[in-house]
Amino acid sequence: IFMVLSLLSIVYGALRCNILAIKIKYDDYDIRVKPAAYLCIFMWRSFEIATRVTVLVLFGSVLRIWVFLIVLLNFLGFFFYPWIIFWLSKSPFPENIEKELSRVGTTIVLCLLTFLYAGINMFCWSAAQVELSDPDLISKSQNWYRMTVYYIVRLMENAFLLLMWYIYRTDFYLYVCAPMLFLQLLIGYCMGIFFMLVFYQFCHPCKKLFSSSITEAL
Repeated sequence: IFMVLSLLSIVYGALRCNILAIKIKYDDYDIRVKPAAYLCIFMWRSFEIATRVTVLVLFGSVLRIWVFLIVLLNFLGFFFYPWIIFWLSKSPFPENIEKELSRVGTTIVLCLLTFLYAGINMFCWSAAQVELSDPDLISKSQNWYRMTVYYIVRLMENAFLLLMWYIYRTDFYLYVCAPMLFLQLLIGYCMGIFFMLVFYQFCHPCKKLFSSSITEAL
């Protein structure tokens, strides 16, 4: 019961973050989110987060040491990614976050922001993409390529972790139909991707402002 309540709480938080990110990106427009959009986001985040957490738990139950390496690599990758993009862009260091902050204070704030960004992206696609070269620190463009790469790599990673769990599973899972669970988790993650595609293609409140639809981008 507590696990279900925790999942619903996290999914609701992800849903609110999605809506907030849309309003930040398109703050010049009157945005009306329809019930179908709420439903698609809820289903998208439910499948995505639930399957991701389950995959990590299953993998960690048989390869306890290796799960820390997987989590650490994921976290460090997403933590340094905004900084690498910022350094490659050769943009000036952000100074307008807060006038009272020194350069060291600004760096600490940016590190905390990327820390939160990395923590979110370990489990689901972040609604707001951090861009340190932007004055608002949030990317206002819709990067279909980055999203596509994220979900392809994440799906492959989940499949690999499930394969390792299947190979090294212990007698604890003797009464669990491992092939069926393997298939269900992969299908569950694909269902999350499906609802995400439906949301951006048909239910996004600002889809008319996109330069190209997600199906065209794919």
